[in-house]
Amino acid sequence: MPPALPARVFAVAPPALVILTLSGCSSWGCTDTTAERGEAGARVQVLDTEGRPLGVTAAVLDWRLEPHPQVPSEGDRVHFSFRFDGADEYSDRAVDACAVDEDRVALGCRTVHSSQAFGPAEDPLTGGDWLVVDAPEQVADVLLVPNDQSHDRPTCEVDAKDGGGRHPPEPPVRGDRL
Repeated sequence: MPPALPARVFAVAPPALVILTLSGCSSWGCTDTTAERGEAGARVQVLDTEGRPLGVTAAVLDWRLEPHPQVPSEGDRVHFSFRFDGADEYSDRAVDACAVDEDRVALGCRTVHSSQAFGPAEDPLTGGDWLVVDAPEQVADVLLVPNDQSHDRPTCEVDAKDGGGRHPPEPPVRGDRL
């Protein structure tokens, strides 16, 4: 029969485990979760990873098909303009913009940041960007996905000590229904 451990070992063990856990020496508490993708639209309230509005609205102002001026030989691309209301220089918010067909299936997407809004002096909250799509003639609209993509914490896999928590949903890709 093994020798009995002194009672003082049991008295010290729980506080020692608490100290190790709080100091980050334990990865037992590192968990990753992913937010649900919000409803895409031409005008959206930007949402944090908990689905709460951040006080920023993003909107597609207009879009058109035209050749990109730097590579006109590649044919039409989707040129769109957007606006971020409520964002400031310290809160560079970001949403995914997607060209979609009439069934709201993504044809091409990219992330746009409020810091890209560098429009004319009379409207400095606007910006513009381009989307590459395989079949420009199928584009029916440009939609924004409301989930803020501006800050994504490290995952537990990348950094077990400081990572974890709630992460934005994966960005939409061609073929996703929005």
